[in-house]
Amino acid sequence: MSSTATPVAQSAPEPASAGIESAPETAPAGAVPGGETAPAGTGSAGRKAATDYADYRLVPARHPWRWVGTAVVAVGVAGIAWSLATNPRWEWGVVAQWFTAQSIVNGLLETLKLTAISGALGFILGFILALMRLSASPLLVSVSWTFSWIFRSTPLLVQMLLWYNLGYLYEKISLGLPFTDVRFFEAQTTTLISQFAAAVLGLTLNQAAYSAEIIRGGILSVDQGQLEAATALGIPAWRRSTRIVLPQAMRAILPTAFNEVIGLVKGTSIVYVLAYSELFYTVQVIYNRTQQVLPLLLVATLWYVVITSVLSVFQYYIERHYSKGAVRTLPLTPLQKARKFLAIHTPATRETSQERGTR
Repeated sequence: MSSTATPVAQSAPEPASAGIESAPETAPAGAVPGGETAPAGTGSAGRKAATDYADYRLVPARHPWRWVGTAVVAVGVAGIAWSLATNPRWEWGVVAQWFTAQSIVNGLLETLKLTAISGALGFILGFILALMRLSASPLLVSVSWTFSWIFRSTPLLVQMLLWYNLGYLYEKISLGLPFTDVRFFEAQTTTLISQFAAAVLGLTLNQAAYSAEIIRGGILSVDQGQLEAATALGIPAWRRSTRIVLPQAMRAILPTAFNEVIGLVKGTSIVYVLAYSELFYTVQVIYNRTQQVLPLLLVATLWYVVITSVLSVFQYYIERHYSKGAVRTLPLTPLQKARKFLAIHTPATRETSQERGTR
């Protein structure tokens, strides 16, 4: 049984508005490419030709004040660089002579050793104190709060001198059963608390007090509803802490924690009061002998800048790693930013983009 297609009745075409060309007369009203009929209600708007932007010229946005600010800052930076290069009192030859001297390198290694040991022990103890502060035990909360209160309330210099003179208060340090005569270990305090031990003890305990508050704040920054949801799903407490809370807390902990580590690098210079041969004390000994104070202080400054710069690079990449769950696209690395900048501002690339836009 055959059937014949009945043509759909078309209404008379509306008059074209001024300035707009009407559709060719050979094409029926409402027809679209491909032989199909346009949906009802499109009217004349459906028959308007798309605007052609091929002849439009791309004009970049102008930022005159940005260039003014850049020029002012560039002049200031150039003036500082010129002063550093031309002022003979900086004595850059002396700086180059002592920068890699064996005594300076030995002091640098001692500074790095103090930073690594005190930083690791400080954050481990701070993590324990943070968990104590968040526990339901009033005794643990009180002990943790009192520890942080005492060590954050006293200067680090005072703590150093106190630990170094601990032998005046206690002649012997022993380990055994409390309130009995049973002793497993016993040693003279003056022998046990050396310059290095006093430095590590003072830096570690001071760092632990600040680290505890940093870690506690990071843990509290995680939404409580996520823990409740994980508990409702039957996830064990250890996995809730390590797989849900800690990765999110690290985003809040890392920036401040790295600031503390950088501060610890510079804080090791206070160990000079114990006559311990770290970087700053070594520099002091040298310039007291040679009277070249400013160049040797500049040597210490440059080494501290190198250490903190390396730590800043590590901080950037570790923070980038832990931002995976918080951002849709990871921030660009410095190398990727440089490549993107060159790709945008290279003349050949810019011309290609403009040619592509005019097609």
